[in-house]
Amino acid sequence: MPSRNGRPVVGRLGKAPARVDRRTLNFAQYLHPTLPPAPTAKNWSDKVIDWQVLGNDQYGDCVEAAALHMEQNWSAYEGPEEFEPTATEALETYAALTGFKEGDPSTDRGTNMLDALNFWRRAGIGGNKIFGFAACEPGNTEHVRDAIELFGAAFIGLQLPYSAQGQTVWMVPPGGPVGPGQPNSWGGHCVPVIGYTPTQLICVTWGGLQPMTWQFFQTYCDEAYAVLSKQWADADRPDPDGFTLDQLRQDLAAIPG
Repeated sequence: MPSRNGRPVVGRLGKAPARVDRRTLNFAQYLHPTLPPAPTAKNWSDKVIDWQVLGNDQYGDCVEAAALHMEQNWSAYEGPEEFEPTATEALETYAALTGFKEGDPSTDRGTNMLDALNFWRRAGIGGNKIFGFAACEPGNTEHVRDAIELFGAAFIGLQLPYSAQGQTVWMVPPGGPVGPGQPNSWGGHCVPVIGYTPTQLICVTWGGLQPMTWQFFQTYCDEAYAVLSKQWADADRPDPDGFTLDQLRQDLAAIPG
């Protein structure tokens, strides 16, 4: 589990159930057979030194925290200086999205990821806007590799099982996804995945880096998105062969709002 000062952080969850909107662009339609396979390992996790919990140890603002961690990491690689998010920014966004009020537990109900993505694109989170996003197939390992390789992160939702509590590496328990391994028996959680190896993915949560096995990802992921940041889109890098980035930009620009 992520830790701070050598002590494990016991975090809160807060991802609302996945919602489908037919207007959401699909990542698969921009991938073509000529796209080279993603590398066997990718690491966008070595530049940020201090990940903050961003209120997610006390409140269910994991979706907002995940978005701010992505902005922090993008800026570390592409910005003139690293953006350092605060708990205030996370909770203000949580309030704007859901009506959350500190001191009123009845308003601490979590956030829908799709609502957050649309808000991120339209109004910005932590003062930063994204250019757009496209939905990956949940649990699709190729999609998440491509999203991380091309855009520096994948924004994913997990139906965490009780068995993940206290695990150093999130993995499917020996008994399989039943009982304490039942999907969503702990609750919904949102994290950015910013790296992977042949054996595991690396996400950011509760102020630290958390590995999970590929089997865990395939078993418990219920939604995932490739997110195109303005920093990343404006960076001076060629469009990858086999990925129609220009078409994605045009389609995103045509979406109202």
